[in-house]
Amino acid sequence: MTAYLLISGGSIFTLLGLLHGVFTIADISRPRRLAPMDSNVMAQMAATGVRLARGRTNMWDAWLGFNLSHSLGAIMFGSLCIGAGIFLDAWRLPKAALLIPVAISGIYLWLAIRFWFRIPAAGIAISIILFFLSWLFY
Repeated sequence: MTAYLLISGGSIFTLLGLLHGVFTIADISRPRRLAPMDSNVMAQMAATGVRLARGRTNMWDAWLGFNLSHSLGAIMFGSLCIGAGIFLDAWRLPKAALLIPVAISGIYLWLAIRFWFRIPAAGIAISIILFFLSWLFY
């Protein structure tokens, strides 16, 4: 049961990360999903350099890069949870180790509630329940 719960929770994170990545890549050529609703804001982002980069990149490109790296993080976390579920018997993890996905998804849930929107928050909430149950049943 624990393995299936880990795989299910990890699959949600992987799916959300993949969708986020696809939307971000699509926005490179035709901004529609993660772009500001006001096209003037996007134009200003493209025209404004990033101080940390000393103007070598603009805010729009940085925004796309942040979103792609965020997608990669969610995909990697989800994949690690799927792998933990698949190899659970071979790895013989201590029970406390299964609280790591609970904690990480808790941070993601806080971020989703504070900064994002409902769909990722709902998916993450389901994942955190699945991860908690995997710890409980281990």
